[in-house]
Amino acid sequence: MTTPSETTMTLSETDRLIIETRVASEAPDHVVTYLLWFFLGIFGAHRFYLGRPGSAILQLILCLIVIGLVWWVIDLFLIPGMIREKREEVRKRLEYKAARGKL
Repeated sequence: MTTPSETTMTLSETDRLIIETRVASEAPDHVVTYLLWFFLGIFGAHRFYLGRPGSAILQLILCLIVIGLVWWVIDLFLIPGMIREKREEVRKRLEYKAARGKL
């Protein structure tokens, strides 16, 4: 089985460009994420948007008490990492498809 780095090495420059373009269009947007966090963050809307329904539901339940507000502030610092993880998931999925000629 090939590793992700081996798959990336076998892709052409055109495939890599296509993948990066699709990652930019399919992955979550920073502005949208922060707007959701700012206006609906105490309800976990940004976490739903980033594909984390479990923690979003938990945050929604906890927003009824003070813990949810604290979590909302903590998420301000966690959002960049969550977006990076989601972008990497999209990138790996697209690299896998491209390596099999199904991009």
